[in-house]
Amino acid sequence: MAFERPLTIKEVINDIHRKRYLLPAIQREFVWDTEQIETLFDSLLRGYPVGAFLFWYVNKENIHKFKFYEFLRDYHERDNTHNVEADISGEEDIIAILDGQQRLTSLYVGLKGTYAYKLPRMRVDNDLAYPKRQLYLNLLRESEDYDMTYEFKFLTEKEADTQSEDTFWFKVGDILNFKETYEINDYLYENELNLADKEKAKFANKTLFKLHNAIHETLCINYYLEKSQELEKVLNIFIRVNSGGTPLSYSDLLLSIATAQWEQRDARKTITSFVDELNNIGDGFDFNKDLILKTCLVLCDFNDIAFKVDNFDSATMLLIEQAWDDISQAIRLAVQLVSSFGFNYKTLTANYVIIPIAYYLYKKTNPHNFVDSYKYIGERRDIQKFATVALLKRIFGGQPDIVLKPIREIIKKNLDSFPFEILKQDLKVTNKTLRFTEEEVEELLWTKYGNRYTFSVLALLYPHIDYKSSFHQDHIFPKSLLKSRTKLRKEGLSQETIDYCVESYDYIGNLQLIEGVPNLEKSNKKFDEWLNVICRNDEEREAYRKKHMIPDIELSLGNFEEFMTERESLIREKLLNILVG
Repeated sequence: MAFERPLTIKEVINDIHRKRYLLPAIQREFVWDTEQIETLFDSLLRGYPVGAFLFWYVNKENIHKFKFYEFLRDYHERDNTHNVEADISGEEDIIAILDGQQRLTSLYVGLKGTYAYKLPRMRVDNDLAYPKRQLYLNLLRESEDYDMTYEFKFLTEKEADTQSEDTFWFKVGDILNFKETYEINDYLYENELNLADKEKAKFANKTLFKLHNAIHETLCINYYLEKSQELEKVLNIFIRVNSGGTPLSYSDLLLSIATAQWEQRDARKTITSFVDELNNIGDGFDFNKDLILKTCLVLCDFNDIAFKVDNFDSATMLLIEQAWDDISQAIRLAVQLVSSFGFNYKTLTANYVIIPIAYYLYKKTNPHNFVDSYKYIGERRDIQKFATVALLKRIFGGQPDIVLKPIREIIKKNLDSFPFEILKQDLKVTNKTLRFTEEEVEELLWTKYGNRYTFSVLALLYPHIDYKSSFHQDHIFPKSLLKSRTKLRKEGLSQETIDYCVESYDYIGNLQLIEGVPNLEKSNKKFDEWLNVICRNDEEREAYRKKHMIPDIELSLGNFEEFMTERESLIREKLLNILVG
């Protein structure tokens, strides 16, 4: 290969717009954020090189052998992150991008497209949280960022209309309409940018001319053109050239190979849409393609489950494709199950815990109504214990493959019921085990409100709560009272008691799981007063104490330290029974 004649950005943008430039299935999706795009345009105006590109010339006779996707034009963080499959007629040759997709997509979005990301503190399901933004350039001053010369920003139309003494936002895409340089002067004159402060007028003139030159005239797109029509060779080239830059995950590459090798399905569309489906279950999760591909290797009982190109040859992919319906259903059931246990994207601290659960369900041929049927209540409880303990022991941290394989072997030999107790006894891989020591149980008592593992500890203490309904992690003695020294002094407490309350209110001993509506009604009421409201008689009071491990002592605010000591003792006993005994 040798460098071809360099291209201008305008030439490339036009070819992307005409769909002459496409993306092969082996390309990952767009991952750059607005800051990276702004930096790229700043580099262009400063005359910095933007790197070499690698294009792949595909003859029209061979187009049907591969899958190709269009460039992303209008990025939307929630609704539009996936590339659309290109409609190839086969009447013309095409150019596919092997290296440089992120940069070229960024150039297109900056010049012709839009970028919508979520505003802070707004709900994900609120359409107004994702205003469309276009790239603008301030023509009146340099950027205040130390590593930028020009001030590029993605703005809404309303934000761009807000001008000031030091700000005039020029929509970057409008530069494509300036075919001749004299049109720049006309623009500056019409917008009175040549009549203001001389230094600012000079900066505006110089900046706009530089932008025009960078887009229309500079031959800055230097590229190699690969003309081989052999997929294996192209894959090898792709692997080599994508070893740097923004890291290309193994799953991106392996998924691309799957797309090229699956016969009946579009692997890319199938798996990415499946990931979206899983992430919308319950209160939402944060799964990715890595999890799905790893689960495929585990469920199909391949000996080597590492992310290696050799493990995704045509024979492997054929087996995965043939078993996909059962594999996807097993994963779906596993996710529905952990959701029913109360887990979500915040509390599921290791996504790989899904894989052994999916393996068990897959080997049991995905039992009908497994998530809800009373028939499987015992198995569900054992799976819940496994998931919770595995998360607390963090056995999937580091190198999860070394623990996935022995777990798989134990489950394979014990399919009558989910073998949590056997796993707890027999799983011993270096320092990875499901068994707790008494010292480790003691450490769990130091878990605090807001910790990622707090829900897992509470889940062990509340195995029978209905997690499908709304529930909250609640401070038994109200946080708003215990954290306020002023309020505690008004209650007449001693300085020593106040210090203990302020230091201890967030620990597990003062936390419980409670249904959402009762928790809202409880609000900031003192606990002893709240207990008298919801418990109409001694029998109900005793049931509440037993369910929430409330010690049979005086529950006044002044007795908080004794309450914590006694309740931690009850929690310790229960955790020891579950985790050690």
